[in-house]
Amino acid sequence: MALKVDSIVKKYGEYTAVDSLSFEITKPGVFALLGTNGAGKTTSIRIILGMLSADSGSVSWNGKSFLAAEQPIGYLAEERGLYPKYKIMDQLIYFCSLKGMKKQDAIKALDYWFERLNVTEYRDKRAEQLSKGNQQKIQLIAALAPNPELIILDEPLSGLDPVNAELFKTVIREEIKKNKFIIMSSHQMPTIEEFCSDIVIMNKGKTVINGNLNEIKKGYGRVKLTVKCEGDITSLADECRLNATEITPNGISYNVESEQQAHSLLNKIMEKGIPLIRYELREPTLNEIFIEKVGAENEN
Repeated sequence: MALKVDSIVKKYGEYTAVDSLSFEITKPGVFALLGTNGAGKTTSIRIILGMLSADSGSVSWNGKSFLAAEQPIGYLAEERGLYPKYKIMDQLIYFCSLKGMKKQDAIKALDYWFERLNVTEYRDKRAEQLSKGNQQKIQLIAALAPNPELIILDEPLSGLDPVNAELFKTVIREEIKKNKFIIMSSHQMPTIEEFCSDIVIMNKGKTVINGNLNEIKKGYGRVKLTVKCEGDITSLADECRLNATEITPNGISYNVESEQQAHSLLNKIMEKGIPLIRYELREPTLNEIFIEKVGAENEN
């Protein structure tokens, strides 16, 4: 199975919301669709879902034109999509029926997910009686109960406390083990790094990065250095032509031109006998790459 998004374009008058977006998911797992607010992520997701039509380009599933209404797809939207005055269980049975599930099968699946997400007590409550986090759980149930092959998660951890965020992560891991295809959009970069091997970063409708995250990081090399010592190393860093980019209780961070430059600072620290608490030379994080690429694009 494979999902292929091929050169989709969406315009609103003179404004181009999505400009030739292309990517392909050829194996189960989590794919990240990232970007700033207004980058075109939500428009792209709506085109994939069939909620919007593209001006050009195509979306296919297993080599055939992708029709979301006919495909096993689950969608967790960033915006709340529940009817506030209706009981949760009634709504979910209705949503499952739209996916072609019989009532008996829907109730069985929903009972499992109510218990799995610790919301059984809310099944007969109205949506307006639930907290934002519990509404998020209900929407996740709506997405997963029909057992879809393709799942789209738009800001899945929004509004969740740390305990429930970890619960959501565990559920996502379980879906990965079931060989599901998952598209995740989030501003929480550590979560993306935790789950996603391949990413697209959009900015102003255009693709600025597309590829395997590990390969993208390797392309940068180990250019981020963090050092923490029991003493002042400012003069030593100056000798190595290193300017601090960030100073926190966890250490001083530098951008380095080469590993040799970083090792030179380490040698000077050792020669001076300054107690060293932390020395970390690493590849940039996804958050750092995102800020660099999108920030540079927005400055132009």
